[in-house]
Amino acid sequence: MARKITVATRGELLRAIGERYRASARKEKLRILDEFVALTGYHRKHAIRVLKAESRAAEIETRRPRLRLYDEAVRAAVIVLWEASDRVCGKRLRPLLSVLVPALERHGHLQLDKVVREHVLAASAATLDRLLTGTRAAINGERSRPRAMPGVRRSIPVRTFADWKESQPGYMEADLVFHSGDDVSGSFVHTLTLTDIASGWTECVALPVRDGALIVDALEHLRTTMPFRLRGFDTDNGGEFVNEPVLNYCARHGIVFTRSRPYRKNDQAWVEQKNGSVVRRLVGYRRLEGLGAAQVLARLYAASRLFVNFFQPSFKLLQKIRIGARVKKTYLSPQTPCARLLSLPAMTDEMKERLRAVALSLDPLSLLDEIRAMQHQLAGLAAGTTMHVVSHRGDQLEEFLKSLATAWQEGEVRATHRTEPKPVRDWRTRKDPFENVWPRVCEWLEADPDRVGKELFRRLQAESPGAFHDGQLRTLQRRIRLWRAAAARQLVFAASTSKRAESAAG
Repeated sequence: MARKITVATRGELLRAIGERYRASARKEKLRILDEFVALTGYHRKHAIRVLKAESRAAEIETRRPRLRLYDEAVRAAVIVLWEASDRVCGKRLRPLLSVLVPALERHGHLQLDKVVREHVLAASAATLDRLLTGTRAAINGERSRPRAMPGVRRSIPVRTFADWKESQPGYMEADLVFHSGDDVSGSFVHTLTLTDIASGWTECVALPVRDGALIVDALEHLRTTMPFRLRGFDTDNGGEFVNEPVLNYCARHGIVFTRSRPYRKNDQAWVEQKNGSVVRRLVGYRRLEGLGAAQVLARLYAASRLFVNFFQPSFKLLQKIRIGARVKKTYLSPQTPCARLLSLPAMTDEMKERLRAVALSLDPLSLLDEIRAMQHQLAGLAAGTTMHVVSHRGDQLEEFLKSLATAWQEGEVRATHRTEPKPVRDWRTRKDPFENVWPRVCEWLEADPDRVGKELFRRLQAESPGAFHDGQLRTLQRRIRLWRAAAARQLVFAASTSKRAESAAG
């Protein structure tokens, strides 16, 4: 199917080749006609009639632009009526206008020009919503986000999860991860994630804003750094992907550009999984904004791309069989993306040698140290405690290596996922039921330390009938355990003190 062109472009074509077509011989006319049909998509007979019409070019030049039916006066009136209706949607505002306009006019609140009144009452619900778009965005503080153009979207074929049967590396799924925290308003950093279907090789690029031109720049950069040629680019239906710059870039470089079905995340199951296991695992869910955060995120991905692709094995689904209501999945043995690339026959020997050389030169602890340092920087930027970006950490690898043996004692080692520790509760929420009888219990324990808590509790119940219920047994047992621990410490320290005194006297 010929690519659709605008009316203005068709007019320029007519002005450029119409006169030449009419003055040419038969053979030349056939050649011009073939080219014109291929460019415009016209039927051949219609193209002949258009090219023969001498007045067509002049008609296009003198055609007047379409007048706006709903001007600024109509928009201002619609805004007033929308506010008077308590800001209802266009579908509810449309049937209300026939009642609201006469009511406001009847009480002297509104006086509309006759033409404006007719246009307001004749506007459809979609037109009302369109006239109110800028007003609603200004009220909510929203910024217009790029939307996929319908013409471009129709020109990109759809690819579902069942269509992925590629054995060659280079066919990648792409998605955008938002680092907005709990608030999606304003500007914040994004992550472009690409995952190779055949090997699982994952690339992440930090984007300071969401823009189609940055997607093109990221693709141009990745094509020079990835160990294979980018053959396919599959995305969702977001406007940052489905636009003319990305479409034209893929067409120029022979990249197969496809998209998933709207609201079907399973069509991009591979990259969605990497969004969680790579991006969110590294970065977390906090809000990141500004060029400083984008710079730190870029340094994090520079280290993590090597650590993930060379030192992080992952599973790969081999087949999936449905047995009744149960689905049985069979996975291949876990391998790193680098190992999978080395086993693919589509990879050249030269590229395999380069991958082996890179793998031998990498130090996993050095990469992990850089990742932890950048995570610490991101956590500080997200919390507002760090206002600058460190240039280089220096030679601290030995300290990091020593800390690995005891890192588990500190709990979460990723600063991006670390939460504020809860304060230790050192107060009682209820009155101590054994406060008055505890000295007596201590006497019993000192006389016979081997007595269990249940025996002592029964003795208390016998001495004070009705004072203690069975549910308080556990409380007494905890108190007795703490008493025994304190007594044991006192005994140990007393013995060590006496030994030191004897040695000093001797």
